[in-house]
Amino acid sequence: MIILYFQTEITRLEQNYRKLEYKLTQSQSNSRQFFPKTLEKDNDDLVVIYNRVPKTGSTSFVGVAYDLCKKNHFKVLHINITANMHVMSLSNQYKFAQNVTKWQEVKPALYHGHMAFLNFERLGTSTKPVFINLIRKPLDRLVSYYYFLRNGDNFRPHLVRKKHGDKMTFDECVEKNQADCDPNTMWLQVPFFCGHSAQCWKPGSQWALEQAKHNLVNHYLLVGVTEEMLDFISVLEAVLPRIFKGATEHYLNSNKSHLRQTSSKIDPAQRTIDKIQKSTVWKMENELYEFALEHFKFFQRKVLMKESLGVPQTYFYEKIRPK
Repeated sequence: MIILYFQTEITRLEQNYRKLEYKLTQSQSNSRQFFPKTLEKDNDDLVVIYNRVPKTGSTSFVGVAYDLCKKNHFKVLHINITANMHVMSLSNQYKFAQNVTKWQEVKPALYHGHMAFLNFERLGTSTKPVFINLIRKPLDRLVSYYYFLRNGDNFRPHLVRKKHGDKMTFDECVEKNQADCDPNTMWLQVPFFCGHSAQCWKPGSQWALEQAKHNLVNHYLLVGVTEEMLDFISVLEAVLPRIFKGATEHYLNSNKSHLRQTSSKIDPAQRTIDKIQKSTVWKMENELYEFALEHFKFFQRKVLMKESLGVPQTYFYEKIRPK
């Protein structure tokens, strides 16, 4: 109980520090930055797709968007696929792509749902949406999902999950080589970034991993990590203010930072961790996570931190001809 108390106090103090740090940065930045005038209608054609990976903190993030949508004048739409499938049929891929890009009445819009990446170039649309996502340490995500199926969460505490009543711990599951904790069940973040190709969904596919990295770099505006949700939101606010203006302060001062937590989750023992980390799937999923983390850190430094000159980066046009 004493350890838990101090852990809670440390977390509270860290959050208060981040609030003060954020407000100080904002006050310094706003006093020195120049923002060119833009028309009110700019970016009103914007479409953002968040193809959220299960158990990566997506409910907390989407909660912020739902709270901001009325104030910032944009729509939030949940993509609900039959039987919670993560891939669409080819005909639905085409219809969805055409619908999202041409549905002017709901723009600007943020779509979210548990679906694999969809390449709009392949589907013949004249415009493309902006993709964003979050990724989590693969074993942490698997453990969270394991206990979520058994104990539910604090978001909908009275909903009975399909493994309700199963008291087997994750450690015991791994020791007995049960299906629910098979390392192959971790194969989810790679295929979510890889896409709708059949090869994406084959556990341990090297092609799928490389395609996931390619898509992350070339087709996603930003991919954050669950462990640094605040910085992910702050970068989005800086890059896409049309949607995320005020998101950082709202996240810091609301209850959205821990909107959905798995109940009664037990951390795995070291022997369990060692066994899981020997698997090919864990190594590949973790390679994608580390790749995404490095990529995010690079953009985070550029957007949230001042350059060597001590002022935020900007740009302008000159030598415009003809006059």
